[in-house]
Amino acid sequence: MSAAPDHRARTRTWAPPGPYDLWRTLGVLRRGPGDPAFRVADGAVWRASRTPAGPGTLRVAPAGGAVAAEAWGPGAEWLLDGLPALLGAEDDPEPFTPRHRVVHEARRRHPGLRLIRTGVVLESLIPSVLEQKVTTDEAYRSWRLLLHRYGTEAPGPAGPELRMRVMPDARGWAMIPSWEWHRAGVDGKRAATIVRAVRRARALQAAADMDLDAATRRLTAITGIGPWTAAETLQRVIGAADAVTVGDLHLPRIVGYTLAGERNADDERMLELLAPYEAGGQRHRATRYLCLLGRMPPRRKPKAAIPDIARL
Repeated sequence: MSAAPDHRARTRTWAPPGPYDLWRTLGVLRRGPGDPAFRVADGAVWRASRTPAGPGTLRVAPAGGAVAAEAWGPGAEWLLDGLPALLGAEDDPEPFTPRHRVVHEARRRHPGLRLIRTGVVLESLIPSVLEQKVTTDEAYRSWRLLLHRYGTEAPGPAGPELRMRVMPDARGWAMIPSWEWHRAGVDGKRAATIVRAVRRARALQAAADMDLDAATRRLTAITGIGPWTAAETLQRVIGAADAVTVGDLHLPRIVGYTLAGERNADDERMLELLAPYEAGGQRHRATRYLCLLGRMPPRRKPKAAIPDIARL
C-alpha cells in the first residue's frame, strides 16, 4: 500500500535589507494570468516548481518587514534553501546609477524591485522557447495547455485548491507526441527546440552556476536557442543584470520611445541608448525600470488577429 502524501509545510522567513516589492520582483515568473505554475491568492504568491530535488510548491507572503514562506513536496527543502536568492537577496541594486531622468524616476517610484535567481533552467527556458516568434497570448495558452495535460498536480494545498500544476520532467517533455504540440498551438520548430533542450537537461542546468557569458554560450549551443531566448531565461535563472533582451518585438520601441521619443527604434538603437549602463553591467536592470513606466508609442493601426495553428 502506497504512503499517503505528505501535506505538512516546511517554513522559513527572510527579511530584506531595505524596501522590497514582492509582487514586482516575482511577477516576471508568471506566464500570463492563467499560469498553472504561478498564482496570486489572498495576498500571497504561490509557485509550483520542478526542482532538482523533485516537485515542490512555494507560498510566499509579506509578514511585517519580512517575507514568510511555506513549502510542500519533495522539493520543499530545496525551495526554502534557495528562498533568499529567489527573492533577490543576491541582487545588489545599490551600484546602479541612473543615467536618464526617467530611469531615475522609475527607480524612485519602485525602490523595492530586485532581480530574482531561480536556479532552475528548464522551467524558464521552455516557456521562453514557446514565446519565440509568436504573441505572448499564444505562448501563454500553449504553456497552460501543456501543463494541464502533461504536468502533475502541485504538492500541498495548491494542487486541489488552486489547481496548480508542476511542469513535466525532462523525459515527460521529450515524450509529448507531435500532434499534441500542434494541438497546443506549438509549431514543429519550437517543439523540436524544446525536445533538443530537454535531452541535454543536465548540461543546461549547469548554466545556473555560471556567469552570464558562459551560461549564454551553454544555452545557445542548442540549435533553436538564440540570444533572445538565452537572455529571457538567464534574467530569471541567474538574475543577470546585464542580460538585455535583443531581438524582441516591443522592447526596442519601449526603450527608444521612453528615452528618446523615437517610435521605431531597433535593436541597434536600443543598445546605443543603453550604452551608459553597459560598463556597470546593468542594461537589463535599466530596461526593467523603463518597462515599469508602461510607455509605448501609440498604435497607428489595429492589432492584428492571432492565428490558431492548432486549427490548421
